[in-house]
Amino acid sequence: MNSKEEKQFEPADRDFKADSSTCQVLRPINQNLYPNISPAQLQQVSPSALAYLGDAVYELYIRMFYFLPPRRLESYHRLVVAQVKAETQAEIMRKLSPHLNAGELEIARRGRNAATGRTRRVDLVTYQQATSLEALIGYLYLTDYQRLTELLQKLQLKL
Repeated sequence: MNSKEEKQFEPADRDFKADSSTCQVLRPINQNLYPNISPAQLQQVSPSALAYLGDAVYELYIRMFYFLPPRRLESYHRLVVAQVKAETQAEIMRKLSPHLNAGELEIARRGRNAATGRTRRVDLVTYQQATSLEALIGYLYLTDYQRLTELLQKLQLKL
């Protein structure tokens, strides 16, 4: 490899701070793969569907955060699972709640209330809080990418 190619694959700075560059990976998906969703269409989307989308968006964000420096696949998996499990998501939702506006709190409430029934691994309250975070992320991904980026930057992820 020449030096330019070698620099391309050097490990990331250990003092990496989650910033908008980590979120940028989500932007091309948001802009290119689907047409703009109208407010009327968005009203028809269930909180469970928003959580379904939010789960994918959040996991991709976490995977990109831990992508560099290069690691063994088992390490990637362990780091990502620790962040995307319901208990961690519930904790994140509690920490983000003071930073949410009334509309965002309403979306989170709807997501929480949509999570009913039996859960296999965690208690119902934890599952509801995690689902509220996912619904909020899904909603903001569709409606306000800048705000989503702002909230994701408040997460205090560690390498």
